[in-house]
Amino acid sequence: MKIDVRINSLTPGEGNVKAIASANLDDCFAVKNIRVVEGKNGLFVSMPSYKGADGEYHDLCFPTTPEFRKQLNSAVADAYKQAITQIQEQANANFTQPEQTNEPAPTMSM
Repeated sequence: MKIDVRINSLTPGEGNVKAIASANLDDCFAVKNIRVVEGKNGLFVSMPSYKGADGEYHDLCFPTTPEFRKQLNSAVADAYKQAITQIQEQANANFTQPEQTNEPAPTMSM
């Protein structure tokens, strides 16, 4: 199955949720509000859910086979890692490149 994942927002340092993603499955079914969460055992993917009357959270949609769960989790995790890498590369590029201006260089007169 073809899975296209987009990281919609990164929220590092803001609690356990590290990112919000959406996935397009075989160009015919979209899932929004997939969360990348930092848990006790590392990152995991949390599907969209609602809080029931029993106080428990229930997934609105979810993989029905272990194979597809693994494929979806890998696709979301890879997209998250790629987004983090891009941000780090941009930050490094901004840090190492001097600020360019269109102003002429100052001259010294005596």
